[in-house]
Amino acid sequence: MAVALQLKGQRRVGMTGDEAVAYAVKQADVDVVAAYPITPQTIIVERIADYVHDGELKASYVAVESEHSALSACVGASLAGARVFTATSSQGLALMWEIMWIASAMRTTIVMALANRALSAPINIHCSHDDAYAVRDAGWIQFFAENVQEAYDLTLMAFRVSEDKRVLFPSIVNLDGFILSHALEPLYVLEDDVVREFLPPKEPVNPIDPERPMTYGPLALFDYYFEFKKAQAEAFKSVYPVILEVFREYEKYSGRKYEPVKAYGVEDADVAVLILGSSAGTARYVARRLRSKGEKVGVVSLTLYRPFPASDLVAKLKGVKALVVMDRSYSFGSPGAQLFMDVAAAFANESERPLLINAIYGLGGRDLLPEHVEEAFRKAQEAARAGKVEERELWLGVR
Repeated sequence: MAVALQLKGQRRVGMTGDEAVAYAVKQADVDVVAAYPITPQTIIVERIADYVHDGELKASYVAVESEHSALSACVGASLAGARVFTATSSQGLALMWEIMWIASAMRTTIVMALANRALSAPINIHCSHDDAYAVRDAGWIQFFAENVQEAYDLTLMAFRVSEDKRVLFPSIVNLDGFILSHALEPLYVLEDDVVREFLPPKEPVNPIDPERPMTYGPLALFDYYFEFKKAQAEAFKSVYPVILEVFREYEKYSGRKYEPVKAYGVEDADVAVLILGSSAGTARYVARRLRSKGEKVGVVSLTLYRPFPASDLVAKLKGVKALVVMDRSYSFGSPGAQLFMDVAAAFANESERPLLINAIYGLGGRDLLPEHVEEAFRKAQEAARAGKVEERELWLGVR
């Protein structure tokens, strides 16, 4: 994301990540919100409830008894033609899990904010990417915000992407729990009339209508289920170019440039780290310091996690000899954690590919310190010099 300038149609404010998402939802003029409170996303739906109560947002706010019911209500509202929003974290998303697959397969256009939080046990309310990874295969578009500005911008863009008739899939905007959800930062928000121009009212596609009965989510056994999944897979392939279009169009309104893959210093880098979310800034800080000493290091971070930007990532990392893939989660019994597996798959058929190291960091909200990132770079440099990886799994900052 480019640094925002004071542009016409914008104003500078201070908000937490949760508040910024709620403000974007208000400006998006949603029709239905169904959610259940859970730390650290609760502030999002509390602020939206205030907007509805105060008459600033003319939406139906559905207070439900669980996250499972929240997402179920969102599915019905979206199919009825409404612009729909929900938010959750961690265990709440786990309770939604059954409906996540239904929401995508039925081509709803729900937008969800996911304040990333570790899954129990033991109980932890701080940041891990366990929840985002847990639904990586569910057919939802997934964006990752690096800061509060991105949380606001990506929420607006998520509605525009999901509701595009070439897409019609739900979206998740990930923001690191407490690190972003509760962090007060300055950001630029668009004026309401500018948002309305960028994000016009939703145009329903085959909405539920008692006068025109249709079947949604019927029973389909081995005679048709396979074909439904193939059709869904093909439809999801059309999402990526639309996201690029929306990124470019939003830049015209905001002056902020978004790309699926953000790269720093990789043009001449021998080694690099790849990371998601708020920790990318720390990684770039370390890379700048090392590059000032003549070391050829780079950083790549992803704004878009699903659909996974494999081709773009491979192109950006061309020439890198060793890459540390940094996961804020762990996949038990797997050859690597979740992001690591995605990256390994992206390079699987490439004739030239970097040596890969998987670094586990920040579980349960543990700080990622500059010295941890420097350790990752040193391990990559060792692998690049040796031409092989001695230690593929690296735990950074664990006692």
